[in-house]
Amino acid sequence: MNVHILADSACDLPIEYFENHSLSFLPLSVDLDGKQLTDQKEASPKKIYDAMRNGAIVKTSQVSPLLFKEVFTDLAKKGTPSIYVAFSSELSGTYQTAMMIRNEVLEEFPDFKLAIIDSKCASLGYGLAVMYAVSLADNNQTFAQIETAVKNYCPKIEHIFTVDNLEYLARGGRISKASAFVGGLLNIKPLLHVEDGKLIPLEKIRGRKKVLKRIIEVMKERGVNLQNQTIAISHGDDIEVANEMKALIQEEFSPKEVYVNFVGAVIGAHSGPGTLAIFFLNDEI
Repeated sequence: MNVHILADSACDLPIEYFENHSLSFLPLSVDLDGKQLTDQKEASPKKIYDAMRNGAIVKTSQVSPLLFKEVFTDLAKKGTPSIYVAFSSELSGTYQTAMMIRNEVLEEFPDFKLAIIDSKCASLGYGLAVMYAVSLADNNQTFAQIETAVKNYCPKIEHIFTVDNLEYLARGGRISKASAFVGGLLNIKPLLHVEDGKLIPLEKIRGRKKVLKRIIEVMKERGVNLQNQTIAISHGDDIEVANEMKALIQEEFSPKEVYVNFVGAVIGAHSGPGTLAIFFLNDEI
């Protein structure tokens, strides 16, 4: 690759993906029982979900400024043109910190080409943007071509998701505690999406089967050329429901690929076990 790609752990791609494609891995952190754990390396999704089921309060931290400084400086010394596709600035301070450290590094290495793109995406929606950037770099696209293409791609990524337990969204201030309590009693499953990087409620649906059916309907309404896409599904330690959703998508749309992975520990700390999220494009690229 003529251009080096960087991404943080909120993209929910496995660590093996970073290794296989020679990407820089920038982990966020998870605070569990007062211990700071590195996302993916020390804090596996399974470990965090099990702790949450047992009542643990889990907090998260952005990528450290020191790590940004080390990684950016190393790339600057090598003179490698680099593009960091970042977790949504509306959901983490990681992007803002990266921009601040970028400016510091450029003072010392003014010729270093480093672009930082606010994906406005999360989980495997963000993961799709990273995979797109990697595919462009693998095809020897220029720095400017990759930066422009990824910036155009990110707003086209739909995020449709639901959670199993409203309590975790209430803790994060996404919904009121009263709504979470009543929703739990009535088996109400919220359907949410991401709009300009922010989590926005779409509607409330009663029962899991109806939620899955409604997700298919939303995909029909919003998706474009789904049969030629890679559609991604991330789940909060519920592979059974993820596979059920995958089967429905394959039956309805016959996409090129359906990629399934965990909702990672950092995002899962806020959405909770049983989260189900679907990602696809709403326009041609």
